Amino acid sequence: MSTGVLLMAYGSPETPDQVEPYFTHIRGGRAPTPEAVSHLRDRYALVGGRTPLLAITNRVRDALARELRVPVYVGMKHWHPFIADVVPRIAADGVTDLTAVALAPHYSRISIGGYRRALDDAVAALGRPMRVRCVDSWHQTPSFHELIADRIREAFQGWLPPVRAQVVTVFTAHSLPVRIREWDDPYERQLLESCHAVSRLAAVDNWRVAWQSAGNTGEPWLGPDILDVLRTLHDNGTRHVLSVPIGFVCDHLEIAYDIDHEAQRVAGDLGITLRRTRMPNDDRAFIDVLADVVRHAARPAVVASREGRSAAETPV
Repeated sequence: MSTGVLLMAYGSPETPDQVEPYFTHIRGGRAPTPEAVSHLRDRYALVGGRTPLLAITNRVRDALARELRVPVYVGMKHWHPFIADVVPRIAADGVTDLTAVALAPHYSRISIGGYRRALDDAVAALGRPMRVRCVDSWHQTPSFHELIADRIREAFQGWLPPVRAQVVTVFTAHSLPVRIREWDDPYERQLLESCHAVSRLAAVDNWRVAWQSAGNTGEPWLGPDILDVLRTLHDNGTRHVLSVPIGFVCDHLEIAYDIDHEAQRVAGDLGITLRRTRMPNDDRAFIDVLADVVRHAARPAVVASREGRSAAETPV
């Protein structure tokens, strides 16, 4: 039996003309309005026209392959290389036992569930069995907690010791529609579990959770938004804030625009010094985290699939 690993990420357009088909894919094939496309193009233009998501993910793939000594592949949910296009190549390479990991630590039926559905469909289309372990979440991985805690300690060094006690740490993750609560979705709970674990390791007492990157869909999304939190903190006398985007692992649009551009602009207007922890990207410590996640997934008694069975025992 030949084993392999599939790293799954959201995807990102590489050129301005790719923004519209990318946005259309996110919307399930429904074309966005020209105004919405223009707005998204403007965001990419403000961060240099593209993000390094694919390049970083490919470097992560290469480093993890060296660490695990098995083939590692990259598949995207909403842009090239699509998961549906990568899975046949995995099968053609002779892989019959696949561990799939989304590069996002917390599970929701909307987010990680979407990766799982894309993977299930791609494997079913093969017409032959492949044993698949799909890791639904890895937010409790100890090395992940250590990595983020180290980033927090590093960021605090940017403030002089007398100021550090005044810093408020704000953990953020991608907002999702409030309706996930109707499903008893674990997303919010898992985020809080990660934040509690990391804050204990980093010895951070003054922290809170905010949300970012909410969609404009006409329905309520999880809040408060980080921009609103910054305004509230300002009104309460806070002048130093550390942003910890714990729901993300890579420098992409949600970091480059939502935090480094938009949140920084609001913070500057308020007179707040806003700093952000470095993203894991392809750092050696993050490769170690992913190696831990993959090795843990090989223990079927521990890693559960979304159906409640061992993911390692779930043939697709």
